[in-house]
Amino acid sequence: MTRLSVEMLAADAPEPITSAGHAQLGIAVLAGIAVIVLLITKSKLHAFLALTIGSLALGAIAGAPLDKVLTSFSTGLGTTVAGVGVLIALGAILGKMLADSGGADQIVDTILAKAGGRSMPWAMVLIASVIGLPLFFEVGIVLLIPVVLMVAKRGNYSLMRIGIPALAGLSVMHGLVPPHPGPLVAIEAVKADLGVTLALGVLVAIPTVIIAGPVFSRYAARWVDVPAPDRMIPQRTSEDLDKRPGFGATLFTILLPVILMLAKALVDIVIDDPENLVQRVFDVIGAPMIALLASVLVGIFTLLRPAGFSKERISPLVEKSLAPIAGILLIVGAGGGFKQTLIDTGVGQMVLDISKDWSIPALLLAWLIAVVIRLATGSATVATVSAAGLVAPLAADMSTTHAALLVLAIGAGSLFFSHVNDAGFWMVKEYFGLSVGQNIKTWSVMETIISVVAGGIVLLLSLVI
Repeated sequence: MTRLSVEMLAADAPEPITSAGHAQLGIAVLAGIAVIVLLITKSKLHAFLALTIGSLALGAIAGAPLDKVLTSFSTGLGTTVAGVGVLIALGAILGKMLADSGGADQIVDTILAKAGGRSMPWAMVLIASVIGLPLFFEVGIVLLIPVVLMVAKRGNYSLMRIGIPALAGLSVMHGLVPPHPGPLVAIEAVKADLGVTLALGVLVAIPTVIIAGPVFSRYAARWVDVPAPDRMIPQRTSEDLDKRPGFGATLFTILLPVILMLAKALVDIVIDDPENLVQRVFDVIGAPMIALLASVLVGIFTLLRPAGFSKERISPLVEKSLAPIAGILLIVGAGGGFKQTLIDTGVGQMVLDISKDWSIPALLLAWLIAVVIRLATGSATVATVSAAGLVAPLAADMSTTHAALLVLAIGAGSLFFSHVNDAGFWMVKEYFGLSVGQNIKTWSVMETIISVVAGGIVLLLSLVI
């Protein structure tokens, strides 16, 4: 059954741009990653240039024609920017509106008044988990990072002590809990029950996010003791304002994308008819770009107008909000280009071919395959889709609960050790102002903890239910 699933997946996969064997591809992957790391750490080259050169080196060593390598890199860059670029831009605009209106100050001051000291990391992980439930990971980052940075700066907290719990909450939801795309694809592939998977996903997520968030953040703060980067912190302006928006209005503006996306997910589950008019409407208003755009437009009336902003001040505010994210967009896009080069040279298929003869329990096999594909391609979604397709036949004789656990094993493996071929790696690095080494010791280790803890809990659950 495993061999059959590999053959079916191979039939659907695009033709690789090189005929290199597994050994040559393996060497190319290691060389490409090594080039990127060395150029950034030793030569101090900008990450955008390093990722571009690393992609070319990968393709050349893999024996792919240079023109096809360039096409793969450009396609990946364009697809990534198209997917997250607008979200990052809208998030930056919303963040600037929150800052200049005094709304962000209102949120931060309220959080600091209600939670402090040891309870702050727990407050951040709770907020991130709730917000991250219906949001794509990238959307959650652009909404939460300004709050994280301001809380760390204003409350004089270690950035890692506050940031790691927030990132853990977002990442766990992204990998384990529907309606995120990865878990939904895996549920469909293995024919698991959505409700059971959701319930077990939350059950696995709670201890996982506690260990990878507040608990690990204690050690991360010791390993990497850095302040919140001033260039990414919205400047406090509310002392200069006659009035700042209320806490309720500000919170509503931040949560509006969450509400719209959650509404879309619920309508999709309840109606489950793509031709239904109500579902089609919610599919539009619950799309990440529309949800964030709606929040920005609403923010004009809930944030800027109460703070006394005239129409003439809105356009300059938007322009100023976009300048700091130009470098982030290029780096994230180049990370997507490197990932696409890996996929188009056949690295993902190489992993599937190698793993087809592994003889181990289904849940562990699913986790390991997702881990290897994640390491090779940098994409949690690619790892989830590929691993689900490979192990789907193994779910035929499973109980409802074990089929759901198979989905969660895949999701846990797909989060393992984010590194230089993952666009999320570069987003976190740039937003937090970390070096590559610091990001590996914090973000990458946190992702590994999530993967291992969640995978272990899934295996334990399989023994008792």
